Amino acid sequence: MELFEAKDISASFGQGIDRQSVFTNANLVLKESCIYDLVGQSGSGKSTLLRVLARMLGRDSGRLFLDGRSSEDVPTTFWRRSVCLVPQKTALVAGSVKENLLLPWSLKIHEGEMKPADEELENMLATAGLADIGLHRDVAQLSGGQAARVSLLRVFATKPKVLLLDEVDAALDDETSWAISSLTSSLVEGKMACLRIRHRASDGFAQGIYNLSQGTVSYADSTVSARKASPSSKEAAIQEACSSLGCQTGATEERGTS
Repeated sequence: MELFEAKDISASFGQGIDRQSVFTNANLVLKESCIYDLVGQSGSGKSTLLRVLARMLGRDSGRLFLDGRSSEDVPTTFWRRSVCLVPQKTALVAGSVKENLLLPWSLKIHEGEMKPADEELENMLATAGLADIGLHRDVAQLSGGQAARVSLLRVFATKPKVLLLDEVDAALDDETSWAISSLTSSLVEGKMACLRIRHRASDGFAQGIYNLSQGTVSYADSTVSARKASPSSKEAAIQEACSSLGCQTGATEERGTS
């Protein structure tokens, strides 16, 4: 089922004669329970594309749809709750793991919503292979990989429909990057979809690959042989541990057309 769609979207930056196109007539379809990779050379506009999809940047033309509803019919605040952009550098605030997981509920966008109970948060930590750290661990004591997973869980706790990941594993080693991919796969198994920017070799979790090159977006299915690629011996150990925990592998909108 198609969960998210972008039709003929174009974006540019600058003013007047200095205005430059970033991409033109881009089309994307994200199906529920699927992960897609977004690749392209540095500076090709991948991060800009994610920000346009999240309605954090305006676009020159084109339409966006979520669950069949046009973005023109959806308030920007609700859209951003449902289509959630996770930047490359996500910061944890001083305090406990629990305080960080519940941070979104301190923001006006989630005002009045019920916070998840401790049991639900603990189950999420277990799914991410973090059962041993507990809710009351100071985040200053977490490793880089643990902190990255807590940041991703914080987003998932808000239950968005679409995850837009901007190279969230860029600063991580291969082992931890694979663990993040496995966690992402487990998170999207419900009625969610994920589009992630990656510069690493395929990890076998993406169902398809969008390529942004010279302002044009193209698409290719992942080859059967590449899907669910076997991890290295270290990664296999993570997979086995993750499986034992039930983890699956595998505001006002800125200027532009709304």
